[in-house]
This record gives sequence, C-alpha cells and structure tokens, in this order.
Amino acid sequence: MTETPLPPLLLIGCGKMGGAMLAGWLERGLTEAVVVEPNPAAVAAFAGRVTVVPDPAGIPAGFRPAAVVLAIKPQEAAATLPAFARLAGPETVFLSIMAGRNVAGMRAALGGQAAVIRAMPNTPAAVRQGFTVAFPGPGVTTAQQDLADRLLSAIGEVAWVAEEGLIDPVTAVSGGGPAYVFLLAEVMEAAAVEQGLPPDLARRMARATVAGSGALLAASLEDSAQLRKNVTSPKGTTERALAVLMAPDALPALMSKAIQAATDRSRELAG
Repeated sequence: MTETPLPPLLLIGCGKMGGAMLAGWLERGLTEAVVVEPNPAAVAAFAGRVTVVPDPAGIPAGFRPAAVVLAIKPQEAAATLPAFARLAGPETVFLSIMAGRNVAGMRAALGGQAAVIRAMPNTPAAVRQGFTVAFPGPGVTTAQQDLADRLLSAIGEVAWVAEEGLIDPVTAVSGGGPAYVFLLAEVMEAAAVEQGLPPDLARRMARATVAGSGALLAASLEDSAQLRKNVTSPKGTTERALAVLMAPDALPALMSKAIQAATDRSRELAG
C-alpha cells in the first residue's frame, strides 16, 4: 500500500534539527516545501529540492501550507512568530519544536486562534533514530494531529501526552538526553587515557561501547536494570565500579538534580 504523499509544508528555520526533519520528509516523498532560512549554508544540501527564502516576505504568494513547522530558537519566537499570523487558519497547523515555548504564548503571537502542536524531538533524528513527544493544543483536529505524527515519525519514534506540562520533563530527559550520553562517552574516554590507554584506542572503545550498549538496550526485552545486572559479576570489576557510580551522592543523585535543573529551565523559557 502506497503512503499518502506529504502535503505542502513551510519550515521556519533549517538548523541541525530543522535540517534533519526536512531530510526525513524528503525521504518520505515530500515534493512541495518552502524553507525560511537566512543562512544559505544551512540549506545548501537541499538546493533544487525545496524553495528557499531568506525571510517571510519571500514566501510565494498564494502558498498555503498544511503545516508550518517552527524550528527556530525559542529566544527568537517573540520577534518571528507574528510574521506568520496570516497563515493561521482552519487548514493549517503550527508544529513547534522550540524548547520551553508553550502553546498559549505561541497562539497569542500568532493571533490567538492558531492550531498549535508543541513537540520535543532529539538529535538522533539526524540518523532517523530520534524520539519525539508531542502535545496537541486547543483547536487541533484529528487530521492535523495525524499529519504531525507523520512528520515526526519521519525522524524516529513518536509519543503523545495529554498534559502540556509533561513536555518540560520530556525536554529534560529525551531532549537533552543525547548530551548526557555523549558526556558519558567523553568521560569514559578521558578515564581510559588516565589509565594509560592510547587516546585513539580510548576514543574508539568508549564510542563503540556506548553505541553498542544502546543497540543492545533497544533490541532487548529486558529492562535496563536487568541488563546492568547481567554485566555485573559478584565481587568482580564492574561491581567495584558500580559501587562508586551508584553511591548515594553519585550518578543517580546527580542525574536527578540534572533533570530537575533542565526541567526548571524549560519552564523558565515559557515565561
């Protein structure tokens, strides 16, 4: 069965996440898209495949996108969104991936009646292994939510929540989560060098261990705690290391504090 082609889309911002999403949509057969992006280098990879304009004034007259995807920095929202209020209408949904910006604030900037979906993807979207959680705001129709689901599933797995407030801890956990995993690889590499391993070997080993463990976690039916126990032989080397990492003031407590800090910041950005 052939999938229904994606309808016309308007992408505002084509940075790393916006570019990853656009690449995923083109792989899914997107044929009509306008991208508002002032930096030519950001859209160079899409030359000839989409229409690129530097600002809202360049959007072709009569272009009516089914979805407007807001992939700009949250700090740019107040100055940027009003220029697209003219597109707010029953046939168009706004899909935002801006951290912290809430639906009420975006609707106000877009004229008060816009159908807005707030979503938080993460950077593994670049290899179509992302995880996105989304919330449909007031006035979003089933068809519009289905379209947003199709757009987001082009870059990985999608989940929906019924409470917008849950997007803040989602931002802290899955949105920022890749950075925490990359930090793990970084500090493992540094620790390996401290123990005398050559830097090149330390880098390869740390990266492959993190990537392979993630692949095993994804493929396994066992939960993460059990997988950890499977690696931990009684009175062995891993048990000795975990005694340090799982001490009362160590990794579990630090991760809890880190997620709380990121959640708080997400809530601050809405203000």
